[in-house]
This record gives sequence, structure tokens and C-alpha cells, in this order.
Amino acid sequence: MHSARQILSFWFGGDARAQQRRWFGKDEPVDELMRDEFMEDYQAAAAGQLADWLESAPASLALVLLLDQFPRNLFRATPQAFATDAQAREIARGIIAQGLDQALTPRQRMFVYLPFEHSEMLEDQLYSISLFETLRDAEDMAEGVRYAYLHHDVIARFGRFPHRNAVLGRASTAEELVFLQQPGSSF
Repeated sequence: MHSARQILSFWFGGDARAQQRRWFGKDEPVDELMRDEFMEDYQAAAAGQLADWLESAPASLALVLLLDQFPRNLFRATPQAFATDAQAREIARGIIAQGLDQALTPRQRMFVYLPFEHSEMLEDQLYSISLFETLRDAEDMAEGVRYAYLHHDVIARFGRFPHRNAVLGRASTAEELVFLQQPGSSF
């Protein structure tokens, strides 16, 4: 098992290019490394065994990462990639309600807000936009704000993320199939 500090060091370590690859790229070597290193941590988080991490902003952030970001690497292209999204949102709501997100850097706060951007509920998407708007003036956050709006627009249009349909065993509508042929239709 890794400590919250080790989780954060892995996620936020390295140069910006390495971070972007880890955070938003589709890179099998990174996914494999994460499965080898962090599967046990993810399982403990998913089982609710890391509740003591909720006592500080950094550790709470590490827990959100384990439940929201890490599964997207650990279980890429499987339904399990989204299995702990609701848990991540619940923890993120608690972090925000307690004001713990304000103790984090803008880049770290972004990851507390991403569980709402990942949600297929329009209410969460609207909340995501309001959260990301608080980051608008922070350095290097304009792209994060833009993506919050893009995610919202997809949910407002379809009520779900069409690029998840195949993985989740959902049939795509004709409109979704046309949409999925467009560049940038998949996050």
C-alpha cells in the first residue's frame, strides 16, 4: 500500500508532458505501471478502507484520484473504469463542503472537480462548470475550463457520454453514431 503522499507524488510528479500523458493520455505502459503499483490502493479505496484520508485536503485529494482518475487507467475500456465514480463524487462533495479544496493548488483542485465533469448527470455538469469557473484566472487552467463546458454540452445534448456506450454495453442512437465520427467526440 502507498501513502496519500506517495499517490500525490506519482500523480503530480515529473514534467508537464509526463503529467499530461499520465493524466489524459491513452498509454498502455502507463496503465500497466499503474496496475502493478496501485491496484491494491484502488481496491482499498473502493472498499472504503481509507476513510482516515478524509481528514486533510491532500489525503482527500489522493482518495479522489484513486476513485476517479486511477480507474480510468487501471481498467481502461472496461465498465470498471467508471465503477467508483459515484464514490469519488461523494468524497469531492465533502471536500468542497468543508472548504478543503481551497487549501489545494488550482491544478490539484481541478482533480477534485473532475468527478463532476465525469458524471452523466446534467446537475453534476452544471456544478462542474461553476467549480471550474473558479479556476479560470489561474495559470494553465483555461483548457480545464474549456473541457468542463465541452463535457457539459455532450451531456446536455445526449444525456450521456456516447463514447462510453460500447464499453458499458449501451446501444448508440443514430445521432450518437454520427457524433462519434467527429473529431474530439471522445474524452
